[in-house]
Amino acid sequence: MEKIKIAIPVHNGFVNEHFGHSENFSVYTISSEKQIESRMPVVSDGCGCHSGIARTLAEQGVSVMLAGNIGAGAISHLNEFGIEVVRGCYGEAEKVVTEFLQGTIKDNGQTCTEHDGCDHPELN
Repeated sequence: MEKIKIAIPVHNGFVNEHFGHSENFSVYTISSEKQIESRMPVVSDGCGCHSGIARTLAEQGVSVMLAGNIGAGAISHLNEFGIEVVRGCYGEAEKVVTEFLQGTIKDNGQTCTEHDGCDHPELN
């Protein structure tokens, strides 16, 4: 495995239950030995759909988003930037990253259908 970067929407060190409500993200750099090398905070663009965060994260080399609940528009936008989304994650962020690297976290296939007035209808 090559080095990868994983992003998580966070609130107080835990996976934020809803992607669209998250103001902060943590980006973890993962070594080729599947160990966490570093964590860097990233602040969102303010929009509930986080239309700008996909580009920001992609520019930083993120290839995986571990999220709790997330809408189809946000998933599509992240995918457009080459970021795989794993839904249904919860708990302490660093533990979630470790469990994902161990293969114990898989996408739950559930997409959120609630949206808080996103100004980007093309993403919904």
